[in-house]
Amino acid sequence: MDRVAAYYGERGGGFWVALREEKVVGMFGLEPAAPDAMELRRMYVDPSARRSGIGRLMLRFAEAECRRFNVRRLELSTSELQPAALELYRRAGYRLLHEVVAEQASNKTLGGGIRRYYFEKIL
Repeated sequence: MDRVAAYYGERGGGFWVALREEKVVGMFGLEPAAPDAMELRRMYVDPSARRSGIGRLMLRFAEAECRRFNVRRLELSTSELQPAALELYRRAGYRLLHEVVAEQASNKTLGGGIRRYYFEKIL
């Protein structure tokens, strides 16, 4: 865990946390996905803070960081196991590019048979 910020920084991105009363209630990373795009990675909101707008604020901040990096496209993916995330991204104007059913576990899936959705937004 002590290398998370360095990991993203070494790849030309960054990693941020959201605090509420000195407690981490959210986090996300950004890393380059293509010359014109960043990818939103590991976005998470603590269960105690869900449905309070923190996810929406972090997403807006991530978009602003992309603009600061002169990147005009943000990509992301999530799974069918995250219905609140799917709703958040759709409401924020993300366009579904495609969906895939994972055949086996990877760094983006918990296991095989899970449907993953890939989105993008032009900023």
